[in-house]
Amino acid sequence: MATVGERRGIWRTKSVEQSIQDTDEPDTKLRKDLTTWDLIVFGVAVVVGAGIFTLAASTAGTVAGPSVSLAFVIAAIACGLAALCYAEFASTVPVAGSAYTFSYATFGELVAWIIGWDLVLEFAVGSAVVSKAWSKYLNQVLSVFGLEVPTSFSLGGFFAFDWGALLLVAVLATLLAIGTKLSSRVSAVFTVIKVGIVLLVIVVGFAYVKAENYTPFVPPAAPGGEGDSGLTQSLLSLFGGGASSTYGIYGLLAAASLVFFAFIGFDVVATTAEETRDPQKSLPRGILGSLAIVTVLYVAVALVLTGMVSYRQLDENSTLATAFGELGVTWAEAVISVGAIVGLTTVVMVLMLGQIRVLFAMSRDGLLPGGLARTGSHGTPVRATVLVGAVVAAVATFFPAGALEEMVNIGTLFAFVLVSVGVIVLRRTRPDLHRAFRTPLVPLVPILSVLACLWLMLNLSVETWLRFLVWMALGFVVYFVYGRSHSRLGRRQAGSATGR
Repeated sequence: MATVGERRGIWRTKSVEQSIQDTDEPDTKLRKDLTTWDLIVFGVAVVVGAGIFTLAASTAGTVAGPSVSLAFVIAAIACGLAALCYAEFASTVPVAGSAYTFSYATFGELVAWIIGWDLVLEFAVGSAVVSKAWSKYLNQVLSVFGLEVPTSFSLGGFFAFDWGALLLVAVLATLLAIGTKLSSRVSAVFTVIKVGIVLLVIVVGFAYVKAENYTPFVPPAAPGGEGDSGLTQSLLSLFGGGASSTYGIYGLLAAASLVFFAFIGFDVVATTAEETRDPQKSLPRGILGSLAIVTVLYVAVALVLTGMVSYRQLDENSTLATAFGELGVTWAEAVISVGAIVGLTTVVMVLMLGQIRVLFAMSRDGLLPGGLARTGSHGTPVRATVLVGAVVAAVATFFPAGALEEMVNIGTLFAFVLVSVGVIVLRRTRPDLHRAFRTPLVPLVPILSVLACLWLMLNLSVETWLRFLVWMALGFVVYFVYGRSHSRLGRRQAGSATGR
């Protein structure tokens, strides 16, 4: 019989053996359908999207100029360090839940809850943000075919009704409920299409590159725009005495924190551990392979984009299609819009998949209502899928995206920090565990990962930090009101203490 953690109360840990044993419970058993190729597809599917089609252009125009390509490299390095830590954890603890499950085995229940709550910012909020971007591109595609049908309309004041985003989320939630393997097949088809379009953009765009557009590579720092304040500039530039984080070195660093959003999702691969046939080998390959592919694509697109047009011609509303439109290449503009529709579809689907699996793992542990962990005839947690679909649909349909992108970034970076520290902790507390993949140069690589992620967090705006703290405070309230008293691990410990 597997033993549970010896620590009690809010610091009780759930042993790796117990986590693995829980995956065999009939009512909450997930079907093992995924291969290495499926995981790479999921990783590329979720990452190649907003970064290429929207973020690169808008960030170049308003924050970093041509140095946005360097910002992608900086963000990729931070992600690569974290990915090495994720790969070790995922191959050692092949259980649904990703960073939540890893934290439960190392830091204890309270920290696991915090990271699970935090992952909502990455997966659920991220799904809503990208759904709204998808809806905007749908509007563009409809106009190409002569259909001037707005995909959203105002309901007055703060609220709007975005039927495009609602339609997307409803269809994807249905696919995810039917089966993970089917979702993987849809992702594979869409991913091949969008990567093909991205490669086409790189090849066609290269012919329009002008060397003078790369000068200055790092534009001189600019004062903040009208309405900007200390709350909107990065925390680092505020403490460093900078007037703003627009252009200059502070702009480059702030851009790295912003385009980090483009890499979010590779860690979703870790949430599918329980549904993978050979997790010890497939998970590290899926995580690291997908990250390597998308990094090359991102840097190439950023270099071509900023070489085609001057960053001064780009603004916060610019997209990849804008550059081709400025040069009169209208056919490429239409192709890119279609590619964005395809690309963003898979991003939303895989982010929702990650959120559902985290919710499933937390419910199976009793920290959320246990009924959400029940699986249906297709081997998927249908109730959790319906709940996530409803929440994402509500946020995407009625609320503006606004600063939600930065909220997603800070939540993800915080998760990366805990996973990186967790590798060091588990190496010391459980050196006996079989590790199919071992993070190299421990503790150096995990420490560098922590420093890189904290550095990127410091370059997010002050108001993002304030919102993050409020969200975390709300999470503490939910845990102490519900999760702590319903924890299955806590009840096991209570039962053993009374001799039952």
